[in-house]
Order: sequence, then C-alpha cells, then structure tokens
Amino acid sequence: MTEQLRLMAVHAHPDDESSKGAATMAKYVSEGVDVLVATCTGGERGSILNPKLQGDPYIEENIHEVRAKEMDEAREILGVKQEWLGFVDSGLPEGDPLPPLPEGCFALQDVEAAAEPLVRLIRSFKPQVITTYDENGGYPHPDHIMTHKITMVAFEAAGDPEKYPEAGEPWQPQKLYYNQGFNRARTVALHEALLARGLDSPYEEWLERWKAFNRPERTLTTYVPCADFFEIRDKALIAHRTQIDPDGGWFRVPMDVQREVWPTEEYELAKSLVDTSLPEDDLFAGIRNN
Repeated sequence: MTEQLRLMAVHAHPDDESSKGAATMAKYVSEGVDVLVATCTGGERGSILNPKLQGDPYIEENIHEVRAKEMDEAREILGVKQEWLGFVDSGLPEGDPLPPLPEGCFALQDVEAAAEPLVRLIRSFKPQVITTYDENGGYPHPDHIMTHKITMVAFEAAGDPEKYPEAGEPWQPQKLYYNQGFNRARTVALHEALLARGLDSPYEEWLERWKAFNRPERTLTTYVPCADFFEIRDKALIAHRTQIDPDGGWFRVPMDVQREVWPTEEYELAKSLVDTSLPEDDLFAGIRNN
C-alpha cells in the first residue's frame, strides 16, 4: 500500500493516551505512520493524583491550563499529533448514592450531537484505523463510556454522505479497536514473574479486585510488539505530572521484566471492513497490502 497510513486514538482525558496504547503509537510513528490523538475533554475535573503536587494553589486554580501543557509535553515525547474535541470533563462521581453529573459536562451531552466534532476530525485526518475504549469504558468513568459511544457513532457516520453533511467530505475508516492493555492475562503474567524473581508485585490488589468485579474476560485479538517503546511510553506518562507519581505503582515493574514477560500491547478488534486473520500483530493488518 503506497498511501500514507494513519491511526487515530480517541481518548477521554489528557493522560489517557499515555497510559493506554502509548508504546503502540510511538512504534507506528517510528515506522512513518501518521498518528493523531483526539482528546474529548480537558481533564478540568481530574483530581491531582500525584501526592507531591497536592495542595499547590496554582495547579488547583489553573488545572485546565496545567493539564494542557502536560498534554503538549506528552505529545512531543510520543511524536504524535493531538486535537481537543472541546468537551468539559465530567469528573468521576463518588459516593453512595452517586451524585448527579455536573451540568454541561461531556457525559451528559446528546450522543449524536457530541459525535459531530469527531466525525469532522475523522473526515479531515482520514484514518484507516481508530482505537478507543469498549462499552465499559475500560473502567466505568462516565467520560470513558461516552468516548466509546461517540466513537461508535462517528465510525459508522464518517463515511456516510447523508450524515453530518456540514462536517466535511465523507471518509470511511476500515478498522476499529478497543484498547485492552489492562487485561488479566498480562497482569497475572507480570505478577507471577515478579514473585518468581523474589520481587514485590504491585498487582496483588488488582487481581483481588478483578475477582470481586467478576467481569467476563475480553477477547484479545491483536498483540502489537512494542517493547522497544516502553521507555517512551513511561516518559510520556510522567509528563502528566499532576496525574502520575513517578515513584508510584505504575513504574514498579523493572523494564527488563516487562520486555521479557509481556512485550506487547493488546487490542480487541471491534469492527473491520477488511479481511484479516486473528490473532494479529499489526493494527493495519489487512490494510497495508490492499
């Protein structure tokens, strides 16, 4: 295939692109693929999760601007392009019963209307492949679930000239994937490898929570080898310093263990308009040679 390959990753908040599929994106950038991150919200209601920055009055008062700068830094590290869809973070509701979502937030938008800026971006960028979250959002944050909803609508509508006629010339993406990097098989493999080496594992709690949730396992269809880009992934994640503690659990698994035990990032093929054989090792399988 002589045409430029293009990948779009649709995410809910700044930092999601660096924690989900970042090594995959960096790998494809290194191969000359054009990669664009579409970020639905500005992360305005995200908590400051790095204990070293909690209580900083400037950050608390300017969180939107701070997170935008963090996104700029992560984008440069990954070598990707990035666009904001312009929605307002819904926050993660907590409590029992859960409080209502804030008025005007992303998760309360009409799905068909909220898909319009994404349709416009798809038609402008013309990706063959799109990645996003599954119907559970990967985890049940209302913005992640909404991101799934608008991406499903946009994938179907972008190629239809009768849908969103003001949003540009139609373009039909060929494949849609769900990020499934936080899967049980990977977590168990890393957990057992750490214990076998006499090291502490940060995953014991995760595995207990998995049992408690009793959620069915997702189907992993696509394993992208990208171990050479794990360090770039971690640098991009650390750039989101309000969200990530560089001394926290994210970085407690030695890099050599990660590369040896689980050198891929995983996806679930949700829609494909091209023929492909499963399992895959390339998001562009069935597209490169057509």
